[in-house]
Amino acid sequence: MTDKQLAAKAIAELGAVLEAAVPDQISAMAAPILNAKRIAVYGVGREGLMMKSLAMRLFHLGLDAHVVGEMTTPPIGDGDLLIVSAGPGQFSTVSALIGVAKAAGAATLCVTATPQGAAPQSVDHVVYLQAQTMADDQGGGASVLPMGSLYEAAQFLFFEMVILQLRDQMALSSDAMRANHTNLE
Repeated sequence: MTDKQLAAKAIAELGAVLEAAVPDQISAMAAPILNAKRIAVYGVGREGLMMKSLAMRLFHLGLDAHVVGEMTTPPIGDGDLLIVSAGPGQFSTVSALIGVAKAAGAATLCVTATPQGAAPQSVDHVVYLQAQTMADDQGGGASVLPMGSLYEAAQFLFFEMVILQLRDQMALSSDAMRANHTNLE
């Protein structure tokens, strides 16, 4: 396969994931975010990096968003939202954090490629991105992208689409978002 063919296949796979998720899953994620007083996000590995990018964009919207594990993350409770990523449907740390958030009275949302998994089955809201993760990257029909890259790439673009919907619902301008961007770069 040539580089051009490889790129076309990767783009087609990513497009199929996003097409399946739009618009229902965008609304499914945007609504709990709009209803939250405070938002905490968490994911492991590269999924965690995508969750950090989501937290940054939520902050750019002016929302009270934090990354679990950072020293400045406040406690969550009633009226707050924990958003986790569990592409393959289960990670022990994700399940533990869901338990802590629920015990504190926070709402919970799981972004996943495996909605029948233990983590998504235990939360209040599920966002389903139908994409290959590292847990199912072998055998026929596997993505051209390695391991869980299709899921992670889909997360990034999907989260940006959620941010655009939130921006519109909050009646914010691009300039208002930009005003929240750091000047310490």
